[in-house]
Amino acid sequence: MTEKEKMLAGELYKSWDDELVLERSRARQITFDLNRTKDTEAHYREQLIESLFGELGGQYGLEPPFYCDYGYNIRVGDGFFANFNCVFLDVCPITIGERVLIGPNVQLYTATHPMDRETRASGLESGRPITIGNDVWIGGGAIINPGVTIGDNVVIGAGAVVTKDIPSDVFVGGNPAKVIKSVD
Repeated sequence: MTEKEKMLAGELYKSWDDELVLERSRARQITFDLNRTKDTEAHYREQLIESLFGELGGQYGLEPPFYCDYGYNIRVGDGFFANFNCVFLDVCPITIGERVLIGPNVQLYTATHPMDRETRASGLESGRPITIGNDVWIGGGAIINPGVTIGDNVVIGAGAVVTKDIPSDVFVGGNPAKVIKSVD
């Protein structure tokens, strides 16, 4: 397997692999350009987002600045909106459903590092995908950790740190996030 194939499969991989370095560099250039756009350059901003993301639904919005590792591992459904200063570490797929609203400073982390210090010291890393259902609202400053799946019709409170899967139709908050109540 190539290092990219290992990365996408969630196995330990070398992030300093030439192909991955080049692809991260491409994403850095696109996000640099995106983050410098003016509101009057909406068409150019859309072109940059469309060249960065792996898949976009019909209607979407994204307020710069925005940061990601690769971009091509990000798939969003119709009605997606992400506010200012979001970070999506997409070494594995980030799949976001329809009508998902993401507050400012939200961070989605698929990237992770080994718990074993010797393996971690080798520089190897891995990732686990994040999946977010439909009709989800993620409050500002929330963090979604590697491997988390969030159901449909979920509200995640501002500043929550989501470390485990979240079922549908609930409001969660806290650090670590836990279910606070059901929502209609």
